[in-house]
Amino acid sequence: MTSPLQHVLVIGGGFSGMATAIQCAKLGLTVDLVEIDQGWRSYGAGISIGGPTLRALATIGVLDAFLARGYGGDGVNLFTAGGQPIGTLPTPRVAGDDVPGGGAIMRPVLADILAKATRAAGVRVRLGCTFSQIEQRDGQVHVAFTDGTQGSYDLVVGADGLYSKVRDTVFPDVPKPRYTGQGVWRAVVPRPAEIVCATMWLGQKVKAGVNPVSQEEMYIFVTEDRPTNEYIDPAEWPRMLADLLAPFGAPLIQSIRAQIGAESRVNYRPLESLLLPQPWFSGRVVLVGDAVHATTPHMAAGAGIGIEDAIVLAEELGRGATLETALQAFQARRWERCRMVVENSGRLGEIEIAGGDKEEHKRIMRETLMSLAQPI
Repeated sequence: MTSPLQHVLVIGGGFSGMATAIQCAKLGLTVDLVEIDQGWRSYGAGISIGGPTLRALATIGVLDAFLARGYGGDGVNLFTAGGQPIGTLPTPRVAGDDVPGGGAIMRPVLADILAKATRAAGVRVRLGCTFSQIEQRDGQVHVAFTDGTQGSYDLVVGADGLYSKVRDTVFPDVPKPRYTGQGVWRAVVPRPAEIVCATMWLGQKVKAGVNPVSQEEMYIFVTEDRPTNEYIDPAEWPRMLADLLAPFGAPLIQSIRAQIGAESRVNYRPLESLLLPQPWFSGRVVLVGDAVHATTPHMAAGAGIGIEDAIVLAEELGRGATLETALQAFQARRWERCRMVVENSGRLGEIEIAGGDKEEHKRIMRETLMSLAQPI
């Protein structure tokens, strides 16, 4: 670059933020990461990971840790609500012939893997801290922090999630996240020996699935139509999840239903979506991950495209003639892929809510999976 890039600030210590910090540190840059949560916690149960995301984890350098602490498997087995086999969706081994086509892991475990890798990369991590003010002048970004300190940076990366404070500061007039009319329930239960890959049961309106997250455990996920985004008392979550599973006659689902209780780490999340119109950067501030393209989990690709952002951003920073050239190239490479995931995932949800065309649903899933398998 004509003006050397030396000092980078990443705001937000989630998956995309940690991946960005790691990849920028590999360029020899000085990287600070601030995370508002003092405990650097990741909430939720399991997270399903597709082959393209495993490929991204390999690039970051944490695939071996994922496979050691999570679970890898090939294919997605499909059944009716009563347990009759429908077929198997293939999951190509895009991360390598010796790497399964998909997998799953507990969110806190993946967060721990990435946190260890972030510190090992030499990133300077500050917890319980975020920014209070961002001002661009004199070719730098001047940042005031909530702990009373200040700093100046060549680049600031906003990776602070769906309700990004960086996005609100830099792009105050852009659309806000949109509730999609669905919610997802998750819980953690013991893994029976016969469950060796993602498995789904397709009800008339409710869809249930399981995915192993380790040798001992799997997580169950259930999508539900819910017209309004209303508060649900967490004390009611186990009972409500059990009620949703009652119509499924499949013996394994009923076995899982009988096990759900306070120890099952039941989690409910309303599904929200966001695709920020271009541009994704302003001057020396750029957005990545859910801050710019939050998607529903229908394609199991939300975390993956956020981690891919980190890889592509670092690649372009490493070869761009100027910072603006690098950020333009980053945005150009990411736009279509992220748009596809957000919009196609949203369309899958719309079809499910309306009880729409199942052939369209299958076609969108197939085309999206094929596109995601392509190099980033």
